[in-house]
Amino acid sequence: MRTCPACAEPVSGNAETCPHCGISLHEDSGGGGLGGGGRKMSTLSVVFIIVGCAFAALVVCGGLVVALLLPAVSTPREVPRRSQCKNNLKQIGLALHNYHDVYGSFPPAYVADASGKPMHSWRVLLLPYLDQEPLYREYDFAEPWDGPNNSRLLDRMPPVYSCPSHASAAGNTTTSYVAPYGEHCIFRGSEPVKIGAVLDGLSNTLMVGESASANIPWMKPEDIDIAAHPTLGDAAGFSSEHSGGVHFLLGDGAVRFIVLSIAPQTVEALFTRDGGEAVGSDF
Repeated sequence: MRTCPACAEPVSGNAETCPHCGISLHEDSGGGGLGGGGRKMSTLSVVFIIVGCAFAALVVCGGLVVALLLPAVSTPREVPRRSQCKNNLKQIGLALHNYHDVYGSFPPAYVADASGKPMHSWRVLLLPYLDQEPLYREYDFAEPWDGPNNSRLLDRMPPVYSCPSHASAAGNTTTSYVAPYGEHCIFRGSEPVKIGAVLDGLSNTLMVGESASANIPWMKPEDIDIAAHPTLGDAAGFSSEHSGGVHFLLGDGAVRFIVLSIAPQTVEALFTRDGGEAVGSDF
């Protein structure tokens, strides 16, 4: 299987365009020159023809040439952004497993108060494992995430929670990474989940994914309810500014770019940790 030279994602051998970033993979190999039978043309005639063709191309196709060059300029900028996004998710995955090593389970989706109301997000619980111990110590677990003390910490979101490709990444307070939330997900609510409860296998279960426009404050105990948003590309669910798909962290710590064309039943199987479904061949 080939690798796209722009985004480094795998592509099938017969693909002419990359399904991830959309650039053309077709390589033109033609060649040739002036030739053929017929009367010989004078040197002056050849010069006139060449100059005329060049002028016509400049006038008629100048705008097209500029338009074709623009993607070539912008595509290289996206390559390191995609790489940083993957690296962010890998760091989050490592932190989640370090948390599991200490507490014997992954963090719960949220910490609730006595009445069951969500108070604190797993993203806050993970701070000590993301080299954010000082920020964690300033957070007050006695008040909700948007209480007087905690609200002043909102604009100090760790960079690891921000994808550089998201339009509002710079100086933002909303997280780019959220968890699939549901009773049969790894993040199911206030009850934490152990690795042993991921019966479908860590490599077959999605743990955290991109959300480019759900606009969830990073400290808010909220994630993507898979019952309400079961498909990829949903603006209020899992979406991305990367062309063609969404980056996801799997339970085993691997990061995969899942294309938007993936079958809905495959996504459903990947969201759940204990459904026993067969993961489709398109994953």
